[in-house]
Order: sequence, then C-alpha cells, then structure tokens
Amino acid sequence: MTESDPRRSIPRTDYLLTLPEVVAAAQRLGQATVKAVIAEAQSAARDGRITPAEVAPTVIDRLGSRSASSLTPVLNATGIIVHTNLGRAPLSEAAQQAVADAAGYVDVEMDLATGKRSKRGTGVKQALLRTCPAAEDAVIVNNGAAALLLAVTALRADHSSARGHRAGPSTAQGPQVDVPVARSVDAEEIIVSRGELIEIGAGFRLTDLMTTTGARLHEVGTTNRTHLTDYANAIGPESANLLKVHTSNFRVEGFTSSVEVSELRGLADEHNLPLIVDLGSGLFTHDDALPDEPDVDAALRAGADVVIVSGDKLLGGPQAGLVLGRTEAVQRIATHPLARAMRTDKLTLAALEATITHTGNPVHDALHIDLDELRRRTETLAEVVGATVVAHDGRVGGGGAPGVPLPGWAIELPEDCAAALRTDDPAIVTRVHQGRCLVDLRCVPAGDDERIAAAITRVLTGGDDVHVDTVTHTVGSNLLGDHD
Repeated sequence: MTESDPRRSIPRTDYLLTLPEVVAAAQRLGQATVKAVIAEAQSAARDGRITPAEVAPTVIDRLGSRSASSLTPVLNATGIIVHTNLGRAPLSEAAQQAVADAAGYVDVEMDLATGKRSKRGTGVKQALLRTCPAAEDAVIVNNGAAALLLAVTALRADHSSARGHRAGPSTAQGPQVDVPVARSVDAEEIIVSRGELIEIGAGFRLTDLMTTTGARLHEVGTTNRTHLTDYANAIGPESANLLKVHTSNFRVEGFTSSVEVSELRGLADEHNLPLIVDLGSGLFTHDDALPDEPDVDAALRAGADVVIVSGDKLLGGPQAGLVLGRTEAVQRIATHPLARAMRTDKLTLAALEATITHTGNPVHDALHIDLDELRRRTETLAEVVGATVVAHDGRVGGGGAPGVPLPGWAIELPEDCAAALRTDDPAIVTRVHQGRCLVDLRCVPAGDDERIAAAITRVLTGGDDVHVDTVTHTVGSNLLGDHD
C-alpha cells in the first residue's frame, strides 16, 4: 500500500471506538458486537465498496439500527394468526409490560411479608383456576411437549398388588408364596388411538416423544375409526394410562368415528387408569368462532384427570405447557423429578398471568376481527398503492382449528414483491400463493397500515423518501376521513 493509497485514511479501530455514538452503542450491544460492525465497515472500505470517509457514518448508522438481539421484528401480513415461524402469539401490551416489570429482581419465589421462600408461579396458578373453575389444580411447564412427556411419565397406574409377582412352588412346609418378578419399566403401555398419533412441525412426532419415557405405545383402532371396545380390548396388566390427543393440525373426514372423553372416563374408572387428554391448542372455554375446537372446561367436566394445552396458541400468551385437572393427578406431575427440568422462568410466568387476567390480546382480536373494518382498511391500502382487493381466507395456524377458514380480504401484488417486502424495513411477511403476493391485514395492527403502504410503494415504484412521506400522509388522511 503506497503513501497515496486512499485506504491508508481508513479510520482506525481505536479512533472509531471513541466516537460518542459508538460508546453509547457499546453499552447497549457489547464491545464484541461493536468491533465486529467496525471491522465490517473497514473491510468494505478496503474493498472499495465505500470510501474511507464513509466508514464512521456507516458504523454509526449500523449500530444505531442494530438490536441487542439477532431477532428481527416483522409485520405479519400472512393472515395466519398463530404463525409458528414468526413466534406464534404476539404478546398483548399487558403481557409485554409484565415481562418488562419482571426483567429485574422480583419475588418469584419469596413471600415478602415473611421473608421466606414461597412456591413459584402461585399467582398464575390462581389466575388459571379462576379462569377454569372445572380444574382443581394446575402446573405450568416450558411447552406443550414437555407437559405431555411429564404427564405420561408421572401418571402411570399402580397395579403393584395385581402384577409384578408370581406364585412360588408348593412345598411340604407350606402353601405357595408370592415371589417378586423382575419387571422393566419399559413394559408399561400407553393406550392411544392410531388416528391420534400425530406429527407436528419440523418432523416432530408425539410417538417419539412418548416412547422416550420407557413406555410402549399400544395403538388401538384404525386411522379413521376407533371404538370404545378397541380401548377395552387393549387394557391389560401392562396398561399405564389412557391417552386422548386432539388432532389439532389435521382433519380426517368421511367415514370416521372416535371415542369421547366421557366414554373413556368410565373405562378408566373400571380399570383404575389415569385419563390424559392433550388438546394442544385447545381453548379454555367454547368459542363460537371455532365451533368444533375442543376446550379445557368441557374436557375436564367430561372426566379427564388432566388436560394439556399450550399457552402460546389460542390462549395468546407466551410459550408454555399448561396442565389442569384433578388435584391428585396434578400433584403427581408437579412433584415428579422431571418437573424441575421443565419449569418456566419468571418472564414466562409474568406474561402468562397478564394474558390470562386481561381479556384482550392480539390473537383474540385477530380471530374476532370486525370484517367490515378489515375490508375498509384493505380497500384503503389498495387504493393508495394501486393494487387490487381479493377475497382471502385467514387461518388460526399453530396447529389450531385445521382447515377452518377465517373469511377476509387481501391486496394482490406481483409474486416478486414478497422477497422485497421481507427484506425491507420494516420486514413484512406476506403470503405467496398461485404466483401472487397477498397482503392480509388481519394480524397487522391498524397503526401500522401507513408503514405497510410506504413499504409497498417503495417496492413497486422505487420511490424516494419524499414519495413515501406523501403516501404515508395519504393513508393517514384516508383513515382519518373514514372515522369522521
């Protein structure tokens, strides 16, 4: 590198680290992250992609827009409410505030009145029981899969008086005596319908999860039809429990039959077997918007010992596995050694309690959206960006209410707009279907319609900031006019 080489004027790292904006960013992001951004800008200058004079502004700009997390906030314009790839349920404002409040030191396991240790999650458990009076007790773990694993592990029938021994030989000295027989835990059977052995996202199979407990699955019935006699004929000395799983991410239609929880309750009582019901994304109580979706209250009243649901699906809270049911069964689950490995942290407990105790949340709002308002917003957006409005059915998503359409509308754009919108700021995720990019506002807060319009305008026309500001003003004016 010669004396006249412009690369010699690239700012040094130690100088860049002293800039006030960089010092402030280091406190927020950490020194390692800041140095990596500096190195990237210096490398760009050496390669001629930017000039040496642009290094400092580039570093400041990148650090100013950089989050402390690698996760990028997105606007969900897919029409899918509980979108697994986008983090499932967006938290309500109350839940977000609860998380912020719990981020520091909190009395998660302390009774402030006595100064002694208390039980974790007491407040959220009380909130759950108030919301679902049919439940006698509840336990919270880190997700639905953990709840199922814990339940089938802890709730196993006790047949020690009827099995595990065999008669010893007769002798001249006396009658036969019972001799213990060595038994393997992996001989115990979970009885479940073949039509309920589901695979969820990323190839995760409930069958694989349950067999890790050492139990063996005893499949009954067929894919489309299972009867009470199938369960009854399967029960034997190795039976551990009865399991009913809601097929939350698919539907079998036509010549079908399944066994209700109330019918299984009688069989469970007859043979002293625990009855576990996994609803997955089940509701707490019936919702007219999803008439065929089972709910916790109904399953418990029908006789389930425990019911398992997720906290981040139709409930609209953080990722969590909720187990509600009879006191004896829930306590066996809560005191099992695995429960300690699956417990939730303070942030989850705070968000879950706030979700339960406050009626409104984004999932509920999107599910029960005012269709007239949704159409008005969609037509306004289409008018501003010069697009066409088309009918579009949203979905619950996240394994909830499979195949149930949620009627609505979207604007139609060329397919190649999808990638451009995903990589814009803000990142907007749309639905690509049949060669079209569809923008559905069902899950987009109304306050973000202007940002959506500005982003679409940039993508369609390559408009500069002045044009974007004009579009934003137009959308805002249209929205205001419609409310006058």
